Amino acid sequence: MIGRLNHVAIAVPDLEAACAQYRTALGANVGAPQDEPDHGVTVVFIELPNTKIELLYPLGDDSPIAGFLEKNPAGGIHHVCYEVPDILAARDKLKETGARVLGSGEPKIGAHGKSVLFLHPKDFNGCLVELEEV
Repeated sequence: MIGRLNHVAIAVPDLEAACAQYRTALGANVGAPQDEPDHGVTVVFIELPNTKIELLYPLGDDSPIAGFLEKNPAGGIHHVCYEVPDILAARDKLKETGARVLGSGEPKIGAHGKSVLFLHPKDFNGCLVELEEV
């Protein structure tokens, strides 16, 4: 059901410093920040030959990333995102297996302009999973 790894998301306490580190220390192609108000984050994508890194920074005090950074002040891996060809079929199959879909269970539009869903980390070995329809 899942396809390729779309991205690994890392919550960061200082977005500018993280972008500079990837750009200068690692020589990465760092995109421009984009606000995602529906998700409460500012994101920056780092393009790699085989996938992407998504830097996440809180957009407002009620951002879920603000809560993550309170528990992890230095930042850290927040989630992994896998591609799926049909997000509704994937959701339904996962629910049949007992996996919990976060939120309303209905897809939202993500940072790439495509439908996304998040799966409860307790159902995936402590890892928050995002599915993105491609």
